[in-house]
Amino acid sequence: MGTSREPEALLQVARLYYLENLSQQQVAARLGISRSNVSRMLSDALAQGIVEIRINDPARRERTLERELEQTFGLREARVAEHPGAFGSTTRTTDQLGVLASQLLLSSISEQMTIGLSWGPALYAMVRATTEQAPSVQVVSLVGGLTSTPGEANGPELVRELASRLGASFRSLLAPAALTTTEGARALLREQPVAEALAAARASDIAFVGIGTATDGSSPDILASLGLTKRQTAEFWRQRPVGHIAARYFGSDGRPLTGAVHDRVLAVTLKDLAAIPTVVGVASGRAKVPAVLGALAGGLIDVLVCDESLARGVLTGTS
Repeated sequence: MGTSREPEALLQVARLYYLENLSQQQVAARLGISRSNVSRMLSDALAQGIVEIRINDPARRERTLERELEQTFGLREARVAEHPGAFGSTTRTTDQLGVLASQLLLSSISEQMTIGLSWGPALYAMVRATTEQAPSVQVVSLVGGLTSTPGEANGPELVRELASRLGASFRSLLAPAALTTTEGARALLREQPVAEALAAARASDIAFVGIGTATDGSSPDILASLGLTKRQTAEFWRQRPVGHIAARYFGSDGRPLTGAVHDRVLAVTLKDLAAIPTVVGVASGRAKVPAVLGALAGGLIDVLVCDESLARGVLTGTS
């Protein structure tokens, strides 16, 4: 045969080894060359692109991006759903994100655990993907309800549905997430059912939260429900919000915003959230890059479950 670096020779060795499943020794005997030469030719075939090795991850995760996120931001763990078109996949990004979040949830569960839950489409996908039973746990609301949010993605309904799928108990925060007056919010906070629900939320062992932007998704509905004056609205935007978790808004440094938008919300505070041992942020879409970067800067989440486009945007710091 020709020299060991000629493309035809490399192709012949590669076909025998990879397609006909011959061992390197058998290839050497077939072609009358040494086994070490076969090994070098296989390496050359790979280097020249004659052979390409592709690993299809059945979990459809971008593990390189996961490691980069963990190392760059000091995350305890990251799970990244690959682009839905990768390797011919027809799974929607949100569905795959829900599967990854559900797998993480189920692997984290222990006896007598309390699971806190906020709201949003990504968490709804997680709940739908959860089918295993864990009857010893309790699921609790981190935030009140928002009437303008679709029922299945609303906080109290998500809590009820996840508890049903786990065969677990639950405690919902059956109150509005946003009130039109500070006095009204304070009055509800004094009500025993509300106070007890929030106390249970603060005692969560793990929390799964959606990460919203300041301008899209549920944010316009939250702000509309607060009944802000023009002055209060201007003050809100002057603080440069980038996102929210459980209707609690924060800036690019992750610090909570103050004022009426903070005082009229019924939910755990960002300080309460930081005290929960493990907080898992679940989000998708490149538009959420500023919000996720803010949450990371403020140490608001310990684990991130996201899609590939959001992961790449976060790593480059662009939306």
